[in-house]
Formats: sequence, C-alpha cells, structure tokens
Amino acid sequence: MEVFLQQLINGVTLGSIYGLIAIGYTMVFGIIGMVNFAHGDLFMVSAFVALITFLVVTALFGVSSGVIVVALIACLIVGMFIASLYNWAIERIAYRPLRGSFRLAPLISAIGMSILLVNYVQIAQGARNKPTPPMLRGGLTLMESPTGFTVELAYKQILIFVATAILLAVFWYIVSHTSLGRAQRACEQDRRMAALLGVDVDRTISITFIIGAALASVAGVMYLVYYGVVSYNDGFIPGVKAFTAAVLGGIGSLPGAVIGGLLIGVIETMWSAYFSIDYKDVAAFVILIVVLIFMPQGILGKPDVEKV
Repeated sequence: MEVFLQQLINGVTLGSIYGLIAIGYTMVFGIIGMVNFAHGDLFMVSAFVALITFLVVTALFGVSSGVIVVALIACLIVGMFIASLYNWAIERIAYRPLRGSFRLAPLISAIGMSILLVNYVQIAQGARNKPTPPMLRGGLTLMESPTGFTVELAYKQILIFVATAILLAVFWYIVSHTSLGRAQRACEQDRRMAALLGVDVDRTISITFIIGAALASVAGVMYLVYYGVVSYNDGFIPGVKAFTAAVLGGIGSLPGAVIGGLLIGVIETMWSAYFSIDYKDVAAFVILIVVLIFMPQGILGKPDVEKV
C-alpha cells in the first residue's frame, strides 16, 4: 500500500507537468486546428533558460533559502519571456504565412521549427546532460510502514501541484470570462466571421501562442526543479506525451488536458513500478488507443457536428 501511494504521488507530479504542456497544445489546436509540434521543444528550451538563470543568480548571490526563492522566480520570469518570444516568432514565420494553404504545409513547417530548436540547443549547450544543484530540498513524511518504507511528499512536488492548479484556474477564467477568451472562442468557431465582427484574428492567435509558450515555460521550470537535469533531446518525448494527454482529455478542453496529463503520468509511473520500465511509453499510448476507439472525442471533448 505504501509503495502504491508513493507511486501515485510521483505519477500525479509527472502528470501535472504533462498537463501544463498539454494546455498549450489544446489552446493552439482549438483556435487554428493545427498542432504546434515545436511546443515540446519550447518546453526544453525553457528548461535550459531556467538552468542558466538559476546558475547565474546563485553564482552572483550565493546559495541560501532566500536566494533560491528569488532564483526560482527569476527562472519563471525569464523562461516565460524567452519562450513567449520564440513562440511568437514561430507563429509569425511558420504558421501565419501558411494559414490559408493545405493542412500539411503548417504541419511540415512546425516539424522543421522543432528540428531547428533541437539542433540549435545541441550546438549552443552541447549534447551532454546538464545537471543543476538541488533547488528545493526536504518534504513531508505522510506514512511509514513497519518495514521502514516511508511515503514522502517533497516540497518540489507540492510546488508542481500548486502551480498546475493555479495556472489551470487562471487560464480557465481567461478563456471563459474575458474579452480575450471570447475572441479565442469566436476564432475557434469561425475565424472569417470573427474577423467580420471586429475580432483581430492575427492578434488573438499570436496571444494564444504566447500563452501556450508561457505554460510550456512553467512546465520546463517545474521539470528542472523535479529532475535536476536537462538535455537537448528532452523536448520530444514529453511533447508527444503532452499531445497524447490533450487528445486523451479532449482536445480543446483545458480541464481535459490536465486530466489527460494526470492519467498519462499515473499510468507511466505505475507501469514502471509494477511492470517493465522499458515499456512504460508503450503502456501510455496503448491506453490512448483504447480510449479513442470507444470515445473518439476524448474524456471531456465534444464531438464535432458538421452542418450540411
């Protein structure tokens, strides 16, 4: 029981990171109906930016609890700014000129941007793993078995849970109750009609890309805090799993993206604990296939209705 509870906590932690990335996928797909396959690599770039920022701040001011808190805040701010700038440029270069072309063109362009980011980071930072000193230490002991196994909730896991919950609530409110959210929903339904009614479609799409990049940046910082190491190829697999989470939860639904991320994280962690770790990725995608066979719209998604 203690092992199960510990793995459940670990799975929810990993799933929260997937959920943050998946929200960016589902917001962009909901508006322009296309997948930004460079999104996972923005997550990786943000982790590197956070690593560099953390090392610079701690090198200048030392390592203490107060400095670490300031360094984490600096990592979030700098990472969100850099990632938003990159995603704004990706939208302007790779998506906007191809918005009216056949659907495969933006997809190929996004894959090209993904390869560009991976190779850029590999050249700039090298191909080796980049570790960082522990950012948050300690935690809470929830349970201890007679055999000596303890169930712990680390402070960094609490940080990830709280960040995911707050960001989900904030962006759900933005989409549901603000003028930007109304513009996003209008563009999702019919971009041409939204433009005729006075919605600045280009501006709305650009802001959506920026928001998605900011969420991926937070996920990158949380990933670095949790694992303490990052590599240039850390964007592809988490990006694919986050897209899987968005589809599983129902593409276009923000709560569905987080629920899908939590499910993928828990499935992956439980499979690693009780079965072969070599097939943990296969297990997550098999669950996706089963769900899509019986529920093609995902858990919280709505089926598309086409009027003839």
